Amino acid sequence: MKAKAKHLFSSTFKSEPTQLAFAPGRIEFIGNHTDYNGGLVMGAAVTEGVIVAAARRDDREIHLSCERGSTVRTRLDKLEPMQGDAFWANYPLGVTKILVESGMSMNCGYNLAVVSDLPIGAGMSSSAAIELATAYALAALFGFEADKADFARIGRRAENEFVGMPCGILDQGVSAFGQADHLVCIDCATEEFSTIPMPEGTHFWIFNSNKKHALVDSAYADRFQECQDALGQLQVRYPQAKTLSEVNQQQLEAAKNDMEPTLYRRANHIVGENARVRAVQSALVAGDLSAVGEALSASHESSRVNFENSIPELDFLVKALVEEANVYGARLTGGGFGGAVMAFTNADFGLNHARSVAQAYSEHFGFEATILHTQAGAGATLR
Repeated sequence: MKAKAKHLFSSTFKSEPTQLAFAPGRIEFIGNHTDYNGGLVMGAAVTEGVIVAAARRDDREIHLSCERGSTVRTRLDKLEPMQGDAFWANYPLGVTKILVESGMSMNCGYNLAVVSDLPIGAGMSSSAAIELATAYALAALFGFEADKADFARIGRRAENEFVGMPCGILDQGVSAFGQADHLVCIDCATEEFSTIPMPEGTHFWIFNSNKKHALVDSAYADRFQECQDALGQLQVRYPQAKTLSEVNQQQLEAAKNDMEPTLYRRANHIVGENARVRAVQSALVAGDLSAVGEALSASHESSRVNFENSIPELDFLVKALVEEANVYGARLTGGGFGGAVMAFTNADFGLNHARSVAQAYSEHFGFEATILHTQAGAGATLR
């Protein structure tokens, strides 16, 4: 993919790049929509991701090229969100704006080319990968220093403030702190990052439903607002709670009759999901993979019933997967409303098993589910 990025750059800009950076996509292992609610999440960087190739220009223009999208031209002095086919450019442009606001001095523009081997629309956060790769490349180009946590926050700010997506720090944090054969754990209230080893012999299988989601234009923002509204109703009884993650299950049940039913279900998902993250952490330490799987599958059921961010295609895949003897657990991964399901399996779950599930899906819905067998990989870095 490195050679592909160099080729796209040189064929587009008729020159050679001076910096290359890679950032991985991610699997949301568990902790669905808890990040922007000040909760706990666990994810894994994958070996697939995004590479950007970049070089300075002699003027103040920014030229962006993407193998999957249009070529975009703008000016450093006119950083504004793009629409239509140029929407993808908002991720590198947003990072540029936040880097400048964070103190990076840019006396000229740049050329940048983006290539990716992440499946499109699978909910593996290609957006965060573009943000982190761009941040690393531009920081190297213009002499800006930051640590992993800073880069993760810059990516999140770009997505929140420029792109308009009210996400938490899960995607950018996992992309920044990824480590081979490890899960990344994030306490989103304190933005503390840590890693925990993957159990030996376990595998990730991703089943892309090919029901694509566009989170900025979907119900994601609605769920964000509903969580804020649920918190507002709970604060009448618990004024000290600053996020839904500061409310426990007992407190939530005590307030149930005072809450609008839909908002109770949204809060119930977040409160329960934090408990499931803790249960998974404990089960991994104890080596109890059955308990890990049960929590993963329970997470999906809560997404389906309480948070209503699943769809029939994802539910079908989860049901088919958990019936397989070699699958510990399965759940939607990412924002939901489309995208992919993650299966956490032992080594005996192979391609034939995966194809059997995909075939049943195809027969039921009339279109294919794409299979990706991946592993936990390293985080963002210069190449």
